[in-house]
Amino acid sequence: MNEKLLSELSARLAALAADNPAKDLEKNVRALLSSALARLDLVSREEYEIQSQVLARAREKLAVLESRVAELEAQRRSTKP
Repeated sequence: MNEKLLSELSARLAALAADNPAKDLEKNVRALLSSALARLDLVSREEYEIQSQVLARAREKLAVLESRVAELEAQRRSTKP
């Protein structure tokens, strides 16, 4: 087979694949899914990780504060007559 014929056949097959109704269906389904996901209240993985770290730090601070309050309450009880 000659190279020109193969090239022409390849170009025609690519054009057929591009004009294929299945390709249009795929584009429409992608657009539909994209718009449906855009309406959901989703966050990115990065934003989720950042918020998880913030929450972990807040929990650590809360534990320290709870411990400090318990110490102060114990001191108060021991100094009361």
